[in-house]
Amino acid sequence: MQVTSEVKKKLFKTYGGSEKNTGSTEAQIALFTERINHISQHLGTNKLDFSSTRSLVALVGKRRRLLNYLMKQDLTGYRQLIEKLKIRK
Repeated sequence: MQVTSEVKKKLFKTYGGSEKNTGSTEAQIALFTERINHISQHLGTNKLDFSSTRSLVALVGKRRRLLNYLMKQDLTGYRQLIEKLKIRK
């Protein structure tokens, strides 16, 4: 199951400020985290799905780069976001 548009709107409203603010760093990180969690659950049952493993590694890399950018721009916002999303760092 993909991340539905209702879930995306909820994430963008919570982390981006509004449903239309899809470009904010916080909203993108939240969306990537949701997709990473979904793919991780999928890989728990389908261990030999190598294309999903590859996409998981790519998403983690994208999220890491965005988190590094956010850390340089707004350290307190970075700390609040990783606490909200329960991302270990």
